[in-house]
Amino acid sequence: MKSNLDEGICYPQPKSLQQRVAIANDFIQRFHFPIPLGVDSMANTADAVYAGWPERVYILDESGKIVYRGGLGPFQFHPEEARAWLEKRFPAVRAGS
Repeated sequence: MKSNLDEGICYPQPKSLQQRVAIANDFIQRFHFPIPLGVDSMANTADAVYAGWPERVYILDESGKIVYRGGLGPFQFHPEEARAWLEKRFPAVRAGS
């Protein structure tokens, strides 16, 4: 996997919610991300509740229910499991297509 710098992606730490949303929107446009993306508040409430560090992947359904909870990284972090779940749930959407 290429680093963010190889992709020309490098942002300063956002200091406002508006800056966080701008970064999220850039990600969505740059990578053609087809599903809704959540942006944490500046108080980092979601980070505190879901323990996003170290690496962790959660998938929430349309009602906000957690439907996939990945293991703590780096040793129990398996993003391919999340990818498989998403491909099963959204078969018409494939990575890279």
